[in-house]
Formats: sequence, structure tokens, C-alpha cells
Amino acid sequence: MGVFVKLLDLLLFVYFFFIAIAAPLFDGQVALPKHMFHPALVDLKSWYTQEYGDYLVSEKPHFFVGLIWLELLFAWPLCVISLYAIAAGKSWLSTTCLLYGVSTLTAMVAILSEMKGSERASDKLLMVYYPFLGFAVLAILRGLLPHPGKSVSIGKRPAVSRKKRA
Repeated sequence: MGVFVKLLDLLLFVYFFFIAIAAPLFDGQVALPKHMFHPALVDLKSWYTQEYGDYLVSEKPHFFVGLIWLELLFAWPLCVISLYAIAAGKSWLSTTCLLYGVSTLTAMVAILSEMKGSERASDKLLMVYYPFLGFAVLAILRGLLPHPGKSVSIGKRPAVSRKKRA
């Protein structure tokens, strides 16, 4: 089980690193004024919107902007903290992964439900969003697994080193 947890940590580290960079630079453009971003980043977002037909990013419905704020204020800091926890081998990584995973899974279910229900999303666009759903499930799974360095002893008491005197 230790090898599986280490592999999952490596996979989540790469994902969290990507999100730590992309969330404020790309998703931040949905919620914050455009003049705060470099023109190259604005052009990249415009290209993405046209290439994939992401109507949520271009139209900015209120629920989507709210989810972006949730990501920027709650999920992004958890992502950065989880990066540190993986790199430093902290035992509280399970907690941060569980919080991040549940938050992201909830947001992805709302976004994908809207896309499927509106029938405006192409398969190409859905393929952009589905991996985030998958990584949210992996983060939840990592949150439910014990820390690899922790030994679990249920129902055992520490041995007494000397006899009790009456």
C-alpha cells in the first residue's frame, strides 16, 4: 500500500503544481479585472475560449464566477499547502487532500451538469473538464488513505515496562 500512496502523491504533486500556477493566472481572469493580467495571458484565455468553445469562461454566468471565487479563495490555498505537505512529507496531507477533493468535486459536478444539461458543450470541451473531476476523486481517495509513515494499531495498548506494585 505504501508504493500506491507514494505514486498517488507523485501524481497529485504534478496536478497541484499545475493548478497552483494556472488557477490565479487563468481562472483569475474570470473573476478579476482584465487589466491586472499580462496581455499574453489574456490572449491565451481568448484563444482557449475560441478553440474549445468554453461558453462558461466567455459568458461568465453568476454560478461559475462564484465557483471561481471559491477556487481562488479556498481551493487554491489548499493546493499550495498540499504541495508543501507532499514535498515535506507532512502527516496532515490527508486532511488537505480531502478538503481540496471534496470542494473540487462539488464544483466539477455543478459545472459538468450545466454543460451536459445545456447541450452547448462539445466533446472537446468536456474532455478539458473531465480530468479535473478525476483528480478530485484521486484527492479524496488520498485523503481517505493513511499517511504512509504512520503505523496503525487498533485496540492495542502500550506495553508497561515494569510491574505494578500493590
